[in-house]
Amino acid sequence: MIRPTLPEDTTALIALADATGLFPPSALELLRQMLTDALGENSDAEHFWITDDDNGPVGVAYCEPERMTDRTWNLQLIAIHPVHQGQGRGTKLLNYVEQALTVRGGRMLLVETSGLPDFERTRTFYAKCGYEEEACIRDFYAVNDDKVVFRKVLNAD
Repeated sequence: MIRPTLPEDTTALIALADATGLFPPSALELLRQMLTDALGENSDAEHFWITDDDNGPVGVAYCEPERMTDRTWNLQLIAIHPVHQGQGRGTKLLNYVEQALTVRGGRMLLVETSGLPDFERTRTFYAKCGYEEEACIRDFYAVNDDKVVFRKVLNAD
């Protein structure tokens, strides 16, 4: 079941992100802070977090509008616990995000990921979901760690 993320999901979602092996400790701490800020009393209604719940959180996605653009959004995070990968959950979660943004009038969704070999499966996932590789910024995250940007048009009008 895909549902809005709740404050009580925070610990499980940090553990989920950690289990993927793709997030260094500094990123996990930033994720904790982002969840705390987003799910607190002063949350921004435009940003949204959703959770794939199967008797507890097994997936998460976070999306926010790109500043100073015309209805462009950025998928900042999507993760499925490794035990639940390969079951179509990531695709369902991404489709949910796309549908929610389309309803909100979103025009385009951007996704950024690393160019490192560990992220090959991630890049393949986006391509299979209809995203086009739009840009590569060399050495963005660190020397020899490129940023790869994918895009998908949601509303062509």
